[in-house]
Amino acid sequence: MELRIREAQVAESETLTEISFSSKQYWNYPKEYFDVWRNELTITPAYVENNMVFVAEVDGQIAGYMSVVEVKEDFWAGKVFVQKGFWLEHIFIRPVYIKKGIGSKLISFIKEICREKGIADLFIFSDPYARGFYDKLGATYMGESPSSIEGRSVSLYRLSMIPKS
Repeated sequence: MELRIREAQVAESETLTEISFSSKQYWNYPKEYFDVWRNELTITPAYVENNMVFVAEVDGQIAGYMSVVEVKEDFWAGKVFVQKGFWLEHIFIRPVYIKKGIGSKLISFIKEICREKGIADLFIFSDPYARGFYDKLGATYMGESPSSIEGRSVSLYRLSMIPKS
C-alpha cells in the first residue's frame, strides 16, 4: 500500500464530502443525524480554498482527508462553545481503509505542517467512536461539550504539536 499525502484540490470537494458521509455512516448513526450534520459534513470548493485541507492517497485513490481551520474569535454555535485557535475540524477515512494507520499518518503529517507554521496546539471535537484514536495519539482530554445532535455530547481534546521529549 503506497500512501501519499498532499494538499486537496478545489475540484475534489465532492469526493471529500462523499468520504465525510461514508465514514460517518460506517458507525451506523441514525439517518436523522445526517440531516443535522449535512452542512458540517459537506465540503465546498470555498472550504478547500480557505482552510488547510490534505488528502491521503493510497495507490493514487483518495482514501481520506483532514482539515485544519483557524477560529479567530471565540463564539457559540448553538449550545457549543468554540474557542479561538486552530482546530482539527475533519479527519475522515473511507470505510475500507479504516484501521489501516492512515489517520495516524495524517496526524503525523499535520503535526509537521503545524510546527512549520508555529501552531502549538490543535483543538478537536471528537466523535465518541474516535476517542480511543485521540487517546492513543496522546491528545489531552479536556471534557465533554454538547453536540449539534440534541442530547448527545462530544469530547473536547487538545493535541500538542510539540514532540514529547
